[in-house]
Amino acid sequence: MPYRILTALGLLSLTASVYAAEEDEDDPFFGAISFGYLATTGNTETTSFDTQAAATYRTELWEHEASGQAFRSSENKVTNAEYYTALWRSRRDLTERDFLFGRLNWRKDRFGAFDTQFSQTVGYGRRIFTGPVHTLNVEVGAGARQSEDQAGMSVNETIFLGALDYLWQFSETSSFSQIFTIEAGNENTFFESKSSVSAQLIGALALVASYTIRSNSDVPVATEKTDTQTGISLEYRF
Repeated sequence: MPYRILTALGLLSLTASVYAAEEDEDDPFFGAISFGYLATTGNTETTSFDTQAAATYRTELWEHEASGQAFRSSENKVTNAEYYTALWRSRRDLTERDFLFGRLNWRKDRFGAFDTQFSQTVGYGRRIFTGPVHTLNVEVGAGARQSEDQAGMSVNETIFLGALDYLWQFSETSSFSQIFTIEAGNENTFFESKSSVSAQLIGALALVASYTIRSNSDVPVATEKTDTQTGISLEYRF
């Protein structure tokens, strides 16, 4: 069901983007939706198609961002991989470089070390580089996280957050992106790294290759600490 909901939202975003593409470049609302091929290793080793979507709304002092991913695979009508994410982040500028932020991050992995992880954090961020070639944002903060493993055991803990978002626009049509996120708690530390290369094909259509690592420091017995996703997708930007 979450997969169908996210796919439907993605299709709605794609429809909206047809009209948004005709708007002025300074339109405060923009985003992207992608459909692609994904190969996983770790707790699940399979290949299938996934859907990702993201949208951002900016005002003079505020920026709101929502994004999500849905991935599901089956063999002989039996599901062998199922993964969903949803992220909401709001930023409030203090100066041209400094800002405050709040974020909600939800992850569900039916076959992973944890069935669900949901974190809520607030903190301070700074824009180290602001472009046009290099863009780098860093964030530090604190909050809470609720985790539940596949056996139904729950852990609630305080966490500290560190995040880095880097973009290198190395040509007019191509870019490299690197995102790091770490949530450190007493019971478990979650780490995520996503590296991607994007090349514009024509108009608002781009080809994106990505590699994602997700790791938990303390996991239940008989589960892997680290999962990876290698993907290639077509992305439509609006």
